[in-house]
Amino acid sequence: MKIKKIETITSNEFTEVCWVRIHTDDGRVGLGETWYLPQSVSSVIHELFAPQMIGLNPIEKDEIWNRLFRLMSVFTYSGAELRALSAIDIALWDLVGQALEQPIYNLLGGKVRDKVKIYNTIGSYGDYQDNEFEQKDPVGLAQSLLDEGIDVMKCYYLAPFSENSGGNYISSKDLKNALKPLSIQRKMLGDQIEIAHDGAGAWQLTPAVKIVKAMEEYDILWQEEMIQPVNVSTHKKLAEETKTPICAAERLMTRWGFREYIEQGVAEIVMPDLVWTGGISETKKIADFAEVYQTPIAPHDWTGPVNVFACAHISLSSQNFMIQETNRAYYKGWYHKFVEPNILIEDGYILPTEEPGLGTRLRSDVLERSDIQVRVTDEAANWNVVGFIDPGQKVPNYFSRNTS
Repeated sequence: MKIKKIETITSNEFTEVCWVRIHTDDGRVGLGETWYLPQSVSSVIHELFAPQMIGLNPIEKDEIWNRLFRLMSVFTYSGAELRALSAIDIALWDLVGQALEQPIYNLLGGKVRDKVKIYNTIGSYGDYQDNEFEQKDPVGLAQSLLDEGIDVMKCYYLAPFSENSGGNYISSKDLKNALKPLSIQRKMLGDQIEIAHDGAGAWQLTPAVKIVKAMEEYDILWQEEMIQPVNVSTHKKLAEETKTPICAAERLMTRWGFREYIEQGVAEIVMPDLVWTGGISETKKIADFAEVYQTPIAPHDWTGPVNVFACAHISLSSQNFMIQETNRAYYKGWYHKFVEPNILIEDGYILPTEEPGLGTRLRSDVLERSDIQVRVTDEAANWNVVGFIDPGQKVPNYFSRNTS
């Protein structure tokens, strides 16, 4: 089994998603995905990664990951480069699972649970305008989740107020107003539903401390990214100021980015984003490292359908799994337009796929959409250690097409 062709697929309707398909000479197709600046990701794949991969065996995915990581780290290892590597890694795992006729969770050591508990993050698409629903009827929103068997939710109560001050200040009056929906939810529903809070990395330390202390009376499940994860000492101060667990952080990249936060106990709940931090391979390493420090993981998601499938394989096979993020406005609203089968969620749990590999694929009619762009690399080239194509080699051929 050798890699024959690599495609990137983007959509004008969902402008943040980049899908990657890796084709092999025996007819298999592996699917990967990442989110944010998809054209930048596509350029990285076709200009840098894909030419290196033509002719390689997907079974050697660890060596491929390391080779590509070393190549990109000549310049930097994060940003579009790491998102591109994440999508490629997912697709390679999908291929290996197909070749061995096993779902990915079996290749990660096997299931340690039969289903994956989820929580719902507020989002909007189509019939599910949950952001507006929360503003108009916070209790109704929470109750609608409970009616579906989902008893954990995550909200962004302070978001409008951080925008007003640049995250540097919040008055006691504004804080009280911001927490009114939370207060009503707790008064009407009590402990029927767990509530996590996401600060979106928007605050400086002093107002963040004021906020987390004010929210303690509402028994918050965790405080997520109240401040940017750029200073472990500052995060430690925040953790010491509150009895609420600190969740960190989708913005930390690779095992090296998470290391100090886990070692110092600052990330009391570890939240890697699989499609940003290095794919299935790296997320499993982060999960295993967190387990050494008796720290649970809660995989991040607010993106596309492939991420949910990939995260579920990690969640099914990791002993220290806590809960997985989902967005019902997305999995009920648009995932089915692009993948089949869609993720299966019942009574607040993801049910595992029994299919080999990832367990889903792009729908056959996706490439017929008029808003789809496809870029392809099918010729090999090698880059030397300083990041330039070796002298004497022709530039690899990659081409673009719009399916319309």
